[in-house]
Amino acid sequence: MRYQESIEESVAFVRQVMPLMARHSAPMNPISFAVWYEYVSGVNPRLKEAIDTALKDKIVLDAAATELLYRRFVADLDADSANRLALDFHRIMADAVQSAAYTGTQADSYGSSLQQFSKELDADAAVPATLDAIDRVLIETLQMQTSMVALGKRLEDSHKEIESLRAEVVRVRQDAMVDGLTGLANRRSFDLDMDNWLGQFVPGVPGPSVLMIDIDYFKKVNDTYGHLFGDKVIRTVAEVLKRNVKGQDIAARYGGEEFAVLLPKTQLEGARALAENIRVAVAGCRIRRHDNEELVGHITVSLGVACYLKGESAQNFIGRADKALYASKTQGRNRVTAHGIDPMP
Repeated sequence: MRYQESIEESVAFVRQVMPLMARHSAPMNPISFAVWYEYVSGVNPRLKEAIDTALKDKIVLDAAATELLYRRFVADLDADSANRLALDFHRIMADAVQSAAYTGTQADSYGSSLQQFSKELDADAAVPATLDAIDRVLIETLQMQTSMVALGKRLEDSHKEIESLRAEVVRVRQDAMVDGLTGLANRRSFDLDMDNWLGQFVPGVPGPSVLMIDIDYFKKVNDTYGHLFGDKVIRTVAEVLKRNVKGQDIAARYGGEEFAVLLPKTQLEGARALAENIRVAVAGCRIRRHDNEELVGHITVSLGVACYLKGESAQNFIGRADKALYASKTQGRNRVTAHGIDPMP
């Protein structure tokens, strides 16, 4: 975790951050808060050195300068780290808001007590000096209440912004893992899932197996019917995959007209049978053209199947399925080949 301080420490840091942000006219947003929080907490030495140098040189740390510091010293994170960062900010700001609310309540109580004390002494003309002193304290207390209310509001607003930032980070991360045309996982997502499952491989447990799938004569389909129809073909194959995978199985668009399916707990024969079901289902599809409503059939796929061998790399594992796919292509297409087994049908 990037931030390991306690709640008390984080609240103390926030109390240092807010005046600094006000002094330097920093905007009340998550970027500005991140920069100044990392500065006062000392978690980012390179950022602290840069800010200290800027302050020494009397450089104004306005919104533009703050964003530059953020991009240079804070934002060099991958999506997972950025998500953790947002979670940490979420926790920090929630604690700070709670602390500000508590302090405001204490100030309210303090002010009420003094007001009551002033009323009790109001009839005693012999103590004007005491009343004057109390009035001054009341004024100061009211100013403190106003200040704390404003602080609480600013912290609440920043808290909401950070929640929004976190949601945006999650959305971007999800988008980066999904193929936009089909809604399947994309290649990056598939490769990460593959590495994860191979890392959990236990000898003697079924699987994993992988299918590599390619649409037959796709270039010809595009040339004959156009790219919009080609996209419909790709989406149709994707829908067939979605209907045929289950549980922990992972279907992905691997690139262009190529797809991949990871079957974490399926042995070779089960994977081969699933591949055959997919082949038959695609061959039975009829796809309507957008220009003249004609139904087009004879769309087929070729498939290659492989089952993981203990100790091999993901690249070699997929490579064997690719070799099986190539065998299906060279032996007539619209068929399934399992690595090391004669092709079907």
